[in-house]
Amino acid sequence: MKKLSLVINAKDKIGHINPEIYSHFSEHLGRCVYDGIFVGKDSKIPNIDGIRKDIIDAFKQIKVPAVRWPGGAFADEYHWKDGIGPLENRKKITNTNWGGIIEDNSFGTHEFMRFCELVGCEPYINGNVGSGTVQEMSEWVEYMTSDGQSPMADLRRANGQEKPWKVKFLGIGNESWGCGGNMRPEYYADEYKRFQTYTKNHSGNQLYKIACGPNSFDLNWMEVMMKNLNPGMVNGIDQHYYTMPVWPQMESATDFDDDVYYKTISSANFINTIITRDCEIMNRYDPEKKIGLIIGEWGCWHAVEEETNPAFLYQQNTMRDALVAAIHLNIFNSHSDRLVMANLAQMVNVLQAIILTKDEKLIKTPTYHVFDLFKEHQNGDALYCYSENQNMREGLDTPLLSSSASIKDGVLTITLANTSLDQDVEICGDLIHFNGTAAKARILKNEVHAYNDFDNSDKVKIEDYKAELENGKLKLILPACSVVEVRLSK
Repeated sequence: MKKLSLVINAKDKIGHINPEIYSHFSEHLGRCVYDGIFVGKDSKIPNIDGIRKDIIDAFKQIKVPAVRWPGGAFADEYHWKDGIGPLENRKKITNTNWGGIIEDNSFGTHEFMRFCELVGCEPYINGNVGSGTVQEMSEWVEYMTSDGQSPMADLRRANGQEKPWKVKFLGIGNESWGCGGNMRPEYYADEYKRFQTYTKNHSGNQLYKIACGPNSFDLNWMEVMMKNLNPGMVNGIDQHYYTMPVWPQMESATDFDDDVYYKTISSANFINTIITRDCEIMNRYDPEKKIGLIIGEWGCWHAVEEETNPAFLYQQNTMRDALVAAIHLNIFNSHSDRLVMANLAQMVNVLQAIILTKDEKLIKTPTYHVFDLFKEHQNGDALYCYSENQNMREGLDTPLLSSSASIKDGVLTITLANTSLDQDVEICGDLIHFNGTAAKARILKNEVHAYNDFDNSDKVKIEDYKAELENGKLKLILPACSVVEVRLSK
């Protein structure tokens, strides 16, 4: 058994962990919204105003802080006025990005804001730059947030919402380097400045304005954004990165060999390099860190499940995906001095979903359980977490152990992941400036190919675990292919 040391100094703080680092993404894609989140008021599936009750309960359990909507690629073809007013009057359109199916717009602004209210999360509205207009985005903001006498505020009232909503996050365009318009960064920067000028703060609502950031390792895009946009006009920049280990080939979500597994874990760890390089650029232009970094889309992108619509991006979710999620969240915590939000793609039935549904049935994926294990980091102060580490495989420069720590209300939370397929690890942790007396732990572990399905929804689940705390020393065994949460109190 390998032995690794861990050192955590409770006074050595990195930054505050915004809850929004644990956010999610919900696009009009496949069965994410329809059948996943929204079933309609007349459905036999228990719902509140058409929103699945089991979905609401599941999201509340992991304290979902914010949800990005309506896309994604769909956002830059979405015209918000199609999705308001009486259902029978809403336009039916073709979703040209995702399968050419009919979008009836029955889930629009009012339904999304109701969903956020029921879950208790912040709405992150992604506006249409690609095929939209400045006036359209400006009016949408006014419709949602103005309490004054104006055509858009009056229209909202006529549609049944007397009081305005609070909308904190506004994305101005999506992937403008690609599906959002195939723009050069210099051109997009000018478009961003034009659009953001007319998105006003109404009735005390304060918008956090988010610009389109780079695709993967496009450092030039980030350089251009930081050179052309200043903190007075932009609050955050939205980077996207997917774990796609054998791109351009799409490999199975469940049938993979050891070599593909190790490539997946290596690819997941690369997000640390991307964030580090992004931060180097941002620090040169914004040393006071007024502009936040956002990872607006992240997660595994595998081949779709057999006999499903290839445009719906429905894939299973194994312990491999759980480990990828743990690696990302630990890395995000370690960059919380600049990173302010991250959105897993996507919430339900699409890509690395935390929930899968089938008619009235719902299952929580291994990735869901990782978010449950990590939720207590939200609003904590991230601590430097030094670990003696080894490579997970000979010849592969990828760490075996993933870790992060935070402190909140006198409680120290540590999350650990052992990415080895076959070697347990004995952890010996030194805790400095923290006189803990009690330790509680939970674990998610199983064989790397294991997943939950509609016949066995609890094959992969969280269980209580043993961790020892004595004289400032933390000791526990970290099994191969596992994720562990340890909470230490005084």
